[in-house]
Amino acid sequence: MRTAPDPLGARDAFMLVARANALGAWRRLGSIGGRSRLTAVAGAAFVAGYGLIAYAIFHLGLRFVMRFPGLGSLLVERLLFLLFAFLMVLLLLSNVVIAYSNLFRNREASFLASLPVPVEAVFTWKVLEGTLLASWAFVFLVAPLLVAYGVVQGVPWHFYPFAFVLVSLFAVIPGTLGAATALAVARHLDRKAFQVGSLVVVGFLAAAVVRGWRTEEITDEQLEARALAVVDRLLSNTRAAQSPFLPSQWLSASIQGWGEGALRTAAFYGMVLAAHSLLLGRLACSYLAHALPGAASAVHGRASVLGRWSWFQRRQAGRRAMAGTWAIGGAPIPGGARPSVPGDPMDTALAWMGLRPETRAIITKDARMFWRDTTQWGQTVLLFGLLAGYIINLRHFSRQLDSAFWVSMVSYLNLGACALNLATLTTRFVFPQFSLEGRRVWLVGLAPMGLARAVRIQFWTASWTTLLLTLALTVLSGAILRLGPARILYFMAAMTVMTFTLNAIASGLGVLHPNLREAQPAKIVSGFGGTLCLVLSFVYIIASVVVLAMGSPWGWRDDAPSSAAAAAAWLAFVLLSALAGWLPLRMAFLKAAQPGITEAR
Repeated sequence: MRTAPDPLGARDAFMLVARANALGAWRRLGSIGGRSRLTAVAGAAFVAGYGLIAYAIFHLGLRFVMRFPGLGSLLVERLLFLLFAFLMVLLLLSNVVIAYSNLFRNREASFLASLPVPVEAVFTWKVLEGTLLASWAFVFLVAPLLVAYGVVQGVPWHFYPFAFVLVSLFAVIPGTLGAATALAVARHLDRKAFQVGSLVVVGFLAAAVVRGWRTEEITDEQLEARALAVVDRLLSNTRAAQSPFLPSQWLSASIQGWGEGALRTAAFYGMVLAAHSLLLGRLACSYLAHALPGAASAVHGRASVLGRWSWFQRRQAGRRAMAGTWAIGGAPIPGGARPSVPGDPMDTALAWMGLRPETRAIITKDARMFWRDTTQWGQTVLLFGLLAGYIINLRHFSRQLDSAFWVSMVSYLNLGACALNLATLTTRFVFPQFSLEGRRVWLVGLAPMGLARAVRIQFWTASWTTLLLTLALTVLSGAILRLGPARILYFMAAMTVMTFTLNAIASGLGVLHPNLREAQPAKIVSGFGGTLCLVLSFVYIIASVVVLAMGSPWGWRDDAPSSAAAAAAWLAFVLLSALAGWLPLRMAFLKAAQPGITEAR
């Protein structure tokens, strides 16, 4: 009689899953050049170009700061502490969102949970995968800065591998803390006490940040004191980033110690960082893994996170009663079904706007998919929170706009910031729309309206939705900066053109480079198509802002501006926008009309 084979151990199962995923990633990477050598070369050229440009900018900035006599080292030290502290917070939030979707909204995780695989192996792999997915942009951003810092400080060669090891250890801490937070949110998100407590904690932290970052006025008597004391008072808000309990402080202190030749200090903080990274990783893989089945059961077992509130229960009961009593010719519909158009408030509102039935169906489907995905609207809240921080701090710039040069500089920088925020929204939410249809995209292709029209509807819906948000941001930021009605209208017109162009880039590349096998938007965006979309959006924004700034109608000095230069700049901007947006969108419509688009890739 044959006996069943022994189940795999946690370590063997983890290595098997990691090897299979690494092999699949290597094959997908190798297939990029086979499908399109042009896109592969363009991607490699962008990576190299970004590294060189970012290194040049960081190098010039650090050299400029280091030239301040007696204050250069202090300013560089505070800047590094602040940078890594902010990046740690952003990395923690990114890990929470990615870990939640990776553990509870992932088909591979569900498949592995059904196999005789230890839960420790599944949890360890998913945490590692989420950490790598959330940290690659962090490494991509920090690498040129560390290289520039090493060149300015004149460090030896062993500084660079040491810094890479430190950054890798540092990324483990937000990854494990993010996974633990995702487990807690998944297990208790539907509880009223957890929801109220979370809102109270968020409100308390927001109030503490607003109170702690309040600008301190400096009197003339204080300015007559020593410069170092004045700078220390001005930088008093940066002391929070130097707390010895923050992992970012350990990373910054170790990097600066190694760069300045204090090897013992660098080794001490490096060992502190390594000890906490290994401890948290071990605790996560050994103890937190056992909470995964219960958290997954809670996520897939509840209908809504608001199900325990009485007002929501009454609302749901009213909807069920309406669905069961809807009558056709005086008789109730069998099975409690109800027509989608008259019974759905969203569809009724869209019908009142005069939209056609197929347009209303696509919009309603996308809106419901967005609302039902916690990670989608969770990231939206996070983005708008960061945007609120940007808006709050704009008031500090309006006090220093006392010349035409700085008024133009700040206004066009604000235009670039608004456009970059729009590019983040389009890349994160518009680009994966087509891929989220999955292998069921052929159902949309069989509809009478056709797949190309569905893509067109999604493009116009995303364009008008983001246009309302972008124009509101432009008007609000312009009013805070006191730019005047003429400048605000000018930038509103520019943002309108850029909104449709960026949505065209995201929608077009989403169809040209789909990933129909992946159900997670974060992984879809992190692929080659999403990276290409982000790169092209950033290049277009930089080129557009530069072109508009060169032909500014108000000029950069007190002399009269040239109307011919302004007209030429706007003509070049419109042509650039038409080319950048029309070409990928046109190619997407042509590809959507082909029968082979429904094949899974």
